[in-house]
Amino acid sequence: QVQLVESGGGLVQAGGSLTLSCAASGSMRKIETMGWYRQAPGKQRELVASVSNGGGTPNYADAVKGRFTISRDNAKNTVTLQMNSLKPEDTAVYLCNAFCLTTTAGWGTFWGRGTQVTVSS
Repeated sequence: QVQLVESGGGLVQAGGSLTLSCAASGSMRKIETMGWYRQAPGKQRELVASVSNGGGTPNYADAVKGRFTISRDNAKNTVTLQMNSLKPEDTAVYLCNAFCLTTTAGWGTFWGRGTQVTVSS
């Protein structure tokens, strides 16, 4: 129904920057919320940042406030996460998330496959 494809992960030294991108495609009528989650080995998946369709103030996890910036292009159905001042504890698989109204099955939550971000000390 809805496919989310992430790109931009990789290996970076502490203090460095990475930009993650996610593109949504498929049977979408409307994308209400787009965001990023992350999951480190042995830990639960956690919200990193999200932004709604109507704009407004994005939602950030306390651990990334002031370092990460989420932005969204509604015309292209994309969401980007700019990550600055990266720390080793940011190492995780980052997953794109979207809450969509589909043309076939109503509202649903969809996930990308994830992209690995590794920050070395």
